[in-house]
Amino acid sequence: MPGSASEPYDLAVIGAGPAGLSGAVTASESGLSVALLDTSGQVGGQFYRHPAPALGAVRPEALHHDWPAFAELRRRQDASDITHLAGHHVWTVTREDGGVWVVHAVTGADGDGERPVCVRARAVLLATGAYERQLPCPGWTLPGVVGAGGAQAMLKSGLALPGRRVVVAGSGPLLLAVASSLAAAGARVPAVVEASGYLRYARHPRVLAANPHKLAEAVTHGAALLRHGVRVRTRSAVIQVHGTERVEAVTVARLDRNWRPVQGSGRRIECDALAVGHGLAPQIELATTVGCATRRTADGTTALVLDDLQETSVPGLWAAGETGGAGGYQLACAEGELAGIAISARLLGRPRLARSGHVDELRRHRDRMRDFADVMAAAHAPGPGWVYWLTDDTDVCRCEEVTAGRVREAIDDLGARDARTVKLLTRAGMGWCQGRMCGAAVACLAAGGGAVPPPDERRPLAVPVTLGVLGALGSPDEAAEAVEAVEAAEGAEGAEVTEVGTVSDAADSAGKADG
Repeated sequence: MPGSASEPYDLAVIGAGPAGLSGAVTASESGLSVALLDTSGQVGGQFYRHPAPALGAVRPEALHHDWPAFAELRRRQDASDITHLAGHHVWTVTREDGGVWVVHAVTGADGDGERPVCVRARAVLLATGAYERQLPCPGWTLPGVVGAGGAQAMLKSGLALPGRRVVVAGSGPLLLAVASSLAAAGARVPAVVEASGYLRYARHPRVLAANPHKLAEAVTHGAALLRHGVRVRTRSAVIQVHGTERVEAVTVARLDRNWRPVQGSGRRIECDALAVGHGLAPQIELATTVGCATRRTADGTTALVLDDLQETSVPGLWAAGETGGAGGYQLACAEGELAGIAISARLLGRPRLARSGHVDELRRHRDRMRDFADVMAAAHAPGPGWVYWLTDDTDVCRCEEVTAGRVREAIDDLGARDARTVKLLTRAGMGWCQGRMCGAAVACLAAGGGAVPPPDERRPLAVPVTLGVLGALGSPDEAAEAVEAVEAAEGAEGAEVTEVGTVSDAADSAGKADG
């Protein structure tokens, strides 16, 4: 059977969101054996996150944009022979001497299953999505402060609101979607606070004209906000969160062109929750660990370099969706389909599959949406002045409780000039999230107002893994191979892999972090 020790799957898809699901069904319909791995128990990813059946939601589609597209993908999945491996947390990908990929995962809701799982495949499609970028401010650790995407996830999967009166803040088009969803679900949204503006989009009329669906989405969300009386404040930011036991109010200030608060412009808004996010950062750890080339995006994140058919710089490894830069679900679906066709053409020895008129049209469609994604990234790129929101006692690294004052001390008094040195001196980024929450903030502080270097995305293990998992691998050779992959990534970073998941005692004694 496919996936056995003697016969690998043709394709392993990591991530069951729009990109991964689209790639999986396309490849399966072309005749490939496909394994679809995802951390969630349901397909759909973050965009099409939906309530568990036990919640008894009558109309889950009411919380989603373009639900019919997802319903069609799910219908195609049900009609296919795809092996759906739900609750599988992939922690690394390695390659055997014969060129077969080995996908290493742990199972369970939180990766706490009893045994590790290895899935072998001739090709891999990475559709791992992105995580939300956060920029701290005083009070952001109070209960009631959630990510903007997190607030939407609470609503879509749990039918719950983060509060009754919710301010939505940060930067990026996701804010409009989140605010309109919360308002439609019954929350009072006093304001949407956008740190950038929308005028930069007008500088690219040809890109806008080539993507009319994006304008339609904006009009839909804008009309919903107008209907619910939600005010949109541009060139403004939440610079402080107030409260004792939980959020009670926020201070909103005007920003100059560099995102520095304008003195005397602060205004207090009463609320009991804050949904905040500053764009999305591609989740590419699995790819960078095996050496895939990356590029800097216009908003300062790191994405994978992909060819015209979605293949990475490492042969046999494709990627689709937010791994190539955040651009929305329609772009993700197009890239997933392109990757599925390209992989099928390669493995089936039928190059004409990737040269059809449909593929040409799909590529043009992909390119138009990718152009819009680049415009969007540039329009909402954080300015360097946001660091002036921070007081010395503001927690920057929540996991390790490292304040802005300690980070500044490492820079001013101890000579740190980059985020990595700050991490070694303060432990910022050495906690459970491994810098995903604080990495961007620490890098900006270390840059001192200058150009921020690309963030370091090489993490040897993509999710927390215990030594017991490594010890329980199927054979000594398999265990050695996985450890060698970790050591290779570790060597590229120049640091010891001592704090990953539950392997923390050694880190506490050695005082070092993983890559």
